[in-house]
Amino acid sequence: MREYKLKYKKIDTKKMLSFGFVKNDGIYVYKTDILDGQFYIELTVSNDEKLFVRVVEKEFDEEYTLHLVPEAVGSFVGAVRGEVEKLVEKFERQCCETEIFKCRQTYAVIEYVKNTYGSDIEFLWEKSPDSAVFRRSDNKKWYGIIMTVPFKRLGVDSDEEAEVVNLKASPENIDRIIDSKSVFPAYHMNKKNWFTVVLDGSISNKDLFSYIDTSYILAKGKSKQKN
Repeated sequence: MREYKLKYKKIDTKKMLSFGFVKNDGIYVYKTDILDGQFYIELTVSNDEKLFVRVVEKEFDEEYTLHLVPEAVGSFVGAVRGEVEKLVEKFERQCCETEIFKCRQTYAVIEYVKNTYGSDIEFLWEKSPDSAVFRRSDNKKWYGIIMTVPFKRLGVDSDEEAEVVNLKASPENIDRIIDSKSVFPAYHMNKKNWFTVVLDGSISNKDLFSYIDTSYILAKGKSKQKN
């Protein structure tokens, strides 16, 4: 049995029942025959919403695993892989909703900049679908960037990833703001003018929104004097 990572997807259990899953003790199971009924694919969704897939040879009631070996080639094993991929893709389309971000505080930031400044987040990079910016409407300058980054990039000894927001601050205030616990030197930006906040709730929304307000003001830049 193999776990399939559902990136940017959230499972909808109501849709799963319509799809044909059967629920038993909090676990959802779906089976379908493939290859003229010689095998069946079993999808299992655990109570913590992880997707597991296995292929079973019906005649011997044994799990078939050759398709999981990258080096295995041939028309038959290729056909099995193809059937598994098609079913998983169908599951994602019919049983899941797109969910780029997972942290509640990330959505609090998105809601705040929309309601306060009329800013919609913009996904600018096809190769970085979990990165987005929000900018001022008057001069189009960024005042925040939401990203998903490895904690290690922030200097934290962890294999986990973090949802973060980069915000502007005046150079004289950067050192005072950074605590290397929830607020870090800017990732992927000029560290003299930007800093990074981890959006895991370790900093209050009140303080976070105050930082956003300051970032919005600083993104305006200096007004040019008229002669």
